Amino acid sequence: MEYLAGLIIGAAICAVAAVVGFDRDRSFYPTVLIVIAAFYVLFAVMGARGGVVLAEALIAGAFMLAAIVGYRRGLWLVAAALLVHGLFDYAHPRLFGNPGVPAWWPGFCLMVDVVLAAWLGTMLLRGTRAAGQAPR
Repeated sequence: MEYLAGLIIGAAICAVAAVVGFDRDRSFYPTVLIVIAAFYVLFAVMGARGGVVLAEALIAGAFMLAAIVGYRRGLWLVAAALLVHGLFDYAHPRLFGNPGVPAWWPGFCLMVDVVLAAWLGTMLLRGTRAAGQAPR
């Protein structure tokens, strides 16, 4: 059920962003990546010890760096990082003992990440919307 919910929510995020125009700004998907990456840190703060919080924060920091570099250099990096975060979601329960993570979260977030990555990649291939000019 969490996979279906993630698929629906991911598609809804893309649809709303397209209809409202949020995705016309190249900062939209990098910002979404930063928010997504921060959730595991939040879960660690809620239910784990310091070592897990630090590990989750370091990993979130890597995704945040990818979002920043992707914003500045090219949104393909952001699309790739969203896809990699989906793989991270899949592997997360096997890698970390983070009791703050709801059991359904990894599957849910995996699907949201994959849908967002696919949508952004499609837009970039078509040369539409978020593929705007990189900042100076």
